[in-house]
Amino acid sequence: MFSEFQKACAILVPGHENLLEEPPKGLADLALPCFALAAQQKKNPAEIALEIASKIKLPKKSLVSRVEANGPYVNFFINYGAFTPAVIRAASKKMFGSGGRKKEKVMIESPGPNTNKPLHLGHMRNMALGISLSRLLEFSGYPVSRVDIVNDRGVAICKTMLAYEKLCLGRLPDKKPDHFIGDLYVRFAKELEERPETGEELREMLRKWEAKDAKTIALWSKTRNWALKGINETYRRFGVSIDKPYYESDHYEKGRKIAQDGLKKGVFMKDEEGNIVADLEKDGLGKRVLVRNDGTTVYITQDLALAGLRRREFGMDRMIYIVGVEQVEHFRALFRIYELLGYPFAKNCFHLAYGMVNLPEGKMKSREGTVVDADDLMDEMHALAAEEISKREQGIDKKELDARAEKIGLAAIKFFILKFDAQKTITYDPSVSLSFEGDSGPYLMYAYARAKSVQRKSKKKPLAKAIGSEGAALVKKISMFPDAVSHATREYKPHIIATYSLELAAAFNEYYHSVKIINSDDESARLGLVAAAANVLKSCMDLLGIDALEKM
Repeated sequence: MFSEFQKACAILVPGHENLLEEPPKGLADLALPCFALAAQQKKNPAEIALEIASKIKLPKKSLVSRVEANGPYVNFFINYGAFTPAVIRAASKKMFGSGGRKKEKVMIESPGPNTNKPLHLGHMRNMALGISLSRLLEFSGYPVSRVDIVNDRGVAICKTMLAYEKLCLGRLPDKKPDHFIGDLYVRFAKELEERPETGEELREMLRKWEAKDAKTIALWSKTRNWALKGINETYRRFGVSIDKPYYESDHYEKGRKIAQDGLKKGVFMKDEEGNIVADLEKDGLGKRVLVRNDGTTVYITQDLALAGLRRREFGMDRMIYIVGVEQVEHFRALFRIYELLGYPFAKNCFHLAYGMVNLPEGKMKSREGTVVDADDLMDEMHALAAEEISKREQGIDKKELDARAEKIGLAAIKFFILKFDAQKTITYDPSVSLSFEGDSGPYLMYAYARAKSVQRKSKKKPLAKAIGSEGAALVKKISMFPDAVSHATREYKPHIIATYSLELAAAFNEYYHSVKIINSDDESARLGLVAAAANVLKSCMDLLGIDALEKM
């Protein structure tokens, strides 16, 4: 909606619309700085501002109430008499801010677990980004497919298998099964890795697995299924939905034929060692090995096979990979190889790279057992949230307490992760993430619950009417929701929605504290604004993967 005001201003200054900007709060709603025009015309910018402002004639029923020169700026002000009802009406609609239905199909790959350990805090960043980006794209009208790549083969997997075989063969998991598997991975590093014979035992186990030795495959299936059972439980709790998982064990060899066909067609070449490579020297990416001289494949070969398979199964036009920032060069090379092979979606691939999530005490290390498991963190945040709720509402029913604590705990984690630009390395602080005041998920939930409380207490019907100037800041912030959605979707940046939602919650809280709503002369109109703010706050939380609560 704010874009409608921007368009109205742009019409008034044809040829200069690209110079319009938002000034600091309180000065105006939009401004045209005249410095560049002054340089072109060799005039004083204040003089030019006066000339432009004097020539503007406002049409009737304009969203612009007045235009005035202020030094080197031409300032534009919103006509809230027309603007407020329009914003409230728009915000009352369920899909306020969404785009029309799009034909382009989008696929998102996330989060890509390994079956030798449970999901950890780093995976939670991947999952939170995947959930939010999927919802942003769907809200904006795109058909979205969510896929996963499960890394369930290789030396790391053999380490857990060997640890189980050597240290606890026959034992059944005595805890969540993926945690049982993760403990084996840590025990391997502590108890088996330094033995002289371990390296050969691992190589032999991998050879037997690739040869489909029955005993080795049975051991692999058992430990793998335990890990997957636990991982899928974590997915469900965190809110991850996968349309189709793909397993490395099913696809790791399928890219070989693609590479060999590419070699025959001259797309690829053999290097001096006999490896099939993609020559990407001109792109600054060197020569990328696709198939080794002994016929074995590498990870990028699997990506080639999976992309073609997914295209056939889902017909995606755009592909987004959510993977850590350390894989930037891998994806640059992969997308260039897609182009060489003529994949129709090659130009529409994007690597959403995200930085590490550290703890206040330092980096997480799987092999040393210092990782914060996703389940443990969710349990901790649930307990902290329950403690906070109990302080505020003594005697609350245990079932209700647990339901609220779970949603608040998850909101704390997701929002803390999503409020930062994905590429930044962050340090997760549980106490900050759970704060009911400040830039946190619970703060958003509390603002929404407060708005719903006002609506429950009022006996009046909310109306889309103009109100006093005290609601202007909130109306303006609500109007910016469609632009925030558009920007976040276009740039693949969920943190834009997180930032916007905090600003909206702050504007609502300021309005709530400064204006009497119930039993006021303008109760219905003010209630309409409260309802609009609540609807948009809920939409923001939905886009961030957060479940709203009407009572905190």
